[in-house]
Amino acid sequence: MARRLLALLIAFATAVSLLGVHPVTAQGFSTTYSDYIYLPAPVVPAFAIPGGTFNLYPKEGVQIESVTAVSVLHGPYDLQIVSKNDKSVTLKTPENMAPDDYFLLIKTNNGTLVLPNGLKVFKEWPTTLKIAWVSDTHVTTGAKVGFVCKQYFQSSVYKLEELCSDPIPLHSVVATYSAYQYWAMNGATLLINTGDEVDTSGDVTGYQIMFNITKLASASGLPVVGIKGNHDDPPTVYTQILGPRYFYVTIGKFIIIGLDTGGDRGYPTMDEIEWMEKVLDEHKGYIPIILYHHPYFFNPRWNYLGGVIKGLDPSTDWDKLKEYVGRYWGGDPEVAKRFLEDVVKYNIPLTLSGHIHHDMYWLYIDKEGHKHYFLTLTSTGAPDKEPNPPAHKGYSPTWYGSNLVEISVNGTVKMPFVNVKIEDDKVRSDFMSVPVPQEFMIFRHETSFGTALKFINELNNSVSGPIVVPVPANAKVDPSVTNVTYKVIASREIAGKYYMLLNVTVPKGVSQLVIDTGKDTEKPVVQIAYLQPSHPRPDSQFTVYFTAQDNLGIRDLYAVLYDSNGNPVKYGKVDKFPAEPSSGKPGDTFYIVELPGLKAGKYKLEIVAEDFYGNKAVVTKELNIAAAKPPATSSTPTSTTSSSGKSGICGPAFIVGLAVLPLLLRKRR
Repeated sequence: MARRLLALLIAFATAVSLLGVHPVTAQGFSTTYSDYIYLPAPVVPAFAIPGGTFNLYPKEGVQIESVTAVSVLHGPYDLQIVSKNDKSVTLKTPENMAPDDYFLLIKTNNGTLVLPNGLKVFKEWPTTLKIAWVSDTHVTTGAKVGFVCKQYFQSSVYKLEELCSDPIPLHSVVATYSAYQYWAMNGATLLINTGDEVDTSGDVTGYQIMFNITKLASASGLPVVGIKGNHDDPPTVYTQILGPRYFYVTIGKFIIIGLDTGGDRGYPTMDEIEWMEKVLDEHKGYIPIILYHHPYFFNPRWNYLGGVIKGLDPSTDWDKLKEYVGRYWGGDPEVAKRFLEDVVKYNIPLTLSGHIHHDMYWLYIDKEGHKHYFLTLTSTGAPDKEPNPPAHKGYSPTWYGSNLVEISVNGTVKMPFVNVKIEDDKVRSDFMSVPVPQEFMIFRHETSFGTALKFINELNNSVSGPIVVPVPANAKVDPSVTNVTYKVIASREIAGKYYMLLNVTVPKGVSQLVIDTGKDTEKPVVQIAYLQPSHPRPDSQFTVYFTAQDNLGIRDLYAVLYDSNGNPVKYGKVDKFPAEPSSGKPGDTFYIVELPGLKAGKYKLEIVAEDFYGNKAVVTKELNIAAAKPPATSSTPTSTTSSSGKSGICGPAFIVGLAVLPLLLRKRR
């Protein structure tokens, strides 16, 4: 018992370190945007047109010496410093500046800040915003994996294998990257993330992953605006790596205001509401879009789906309206009432929220007949939601999703890909989001040898558009192993990192794009670490922990079971059991595969890894599923035995086990 307790304590300590939860110190963030400026920020860019101006807000003691804008395709452009004061620097863009999303290279007295997603330049101000919308991405360095197959989604592979012959493990990192890049390829004006960008507020590496996903989407031409959620709270790391707690930006005649609904609080403070009112008073004539994480209207009795509220005024009919206000904002009725009064006063047509990991649609029509949309989006990256098929009788199912919301300068709001069904002022639509990344996934592998992308497109059409990928110097597309249609537009080194901009067409089905420095002739390397339990019992599910790595990247990774006659073992429709990553850390080589219970007998287990050049590695392990023994009559404790036959918990298998321990510590919302 003492040895087992010691092993658990060591495992817990190791798991905490592997989850990337570290103390936050100024020294640890010496090169983040927050050491230099307040705004723009990595998830709050500036917006301008050629010959126009925008403001940069430096930190106290930081002197702005020069600012250069560069993208993979355009620039560099030197931006003119028009004026300076104690709080801001006004910059002017050149008249000939090409429309694009730019890195800003900001030279200061304290060094140079490289800020991706720093400036979006439009040819002219848009009269309609096409907003690509994601929420609750929950990026994590731990295990955040769900399983998808076309319209089906389950948080456990065992609940999906009966329905689907090819379940796909989808980690929050892959899900988020896929959604961001999909909308970058599909011509949205900007992308908005309504919070819980990272799963754990102290996960430094998780925020760096989110930073990089944002960087690549913006480099592909899609500016990103994000707010924090309750999982980003306390926002110590969030505000140092991604952006401020609350803010506003203008795009022509649109104004986007991001609010902070806190952690457990669930609503903005009155100070924030008064700040919002001041901002709106200073921007009369603008079309307001308000972002916040916890939904305002939320009535679970209506099965989370939403409805229509007509003709009620918050000043005179609050007793009726407050019945629709969710328990989050309902925690402070004064704030809730004031906010809805502001929605009417300033004629706010659109608010966006997340948090509940479910689609929800509320349309509030005030007494003057003005429409105000309160929209909530399902989770884009977390498997913590009602599955499809649902696990609870009468519950509405959901999936991994994102959406496109259009708003024009006259305040008209549309969701072009969604047909919302409303009966008796209640919403009857189960799915109100677009199935991305549910049915469109990009698995990116990046090494010093090259970058390889695996696309899974189960949508009804091909997907075309620009995509920027990081590559080694002198890397080229290898057409012999690339089966997407592509055109290389440009490549460039920015701040010591090489990027390639391509226009690609991703067909329906599975395809790949390979950009590398030479032919890959090496097989992947796979090693089985251990089984849990070490001696699987009859008819009981068990798990295999193993490592797999390749110099370019592993395209397909799965396990196969054979019985004593050499016949493949099936579970439901599945005979190739998918391997799932043990974490979202870049370059992690630890995986697990969950296997079904087997009858007593002898079996052969194969772990198969195939890279993007078709090089295949197969490792095997003989399994002997012994019949259950009768209960022991002796009270003498027995020792534990590993699969290697040695007593206790030790050796390399134990080390690997610790590395994948986060899987045993799955964090539910």
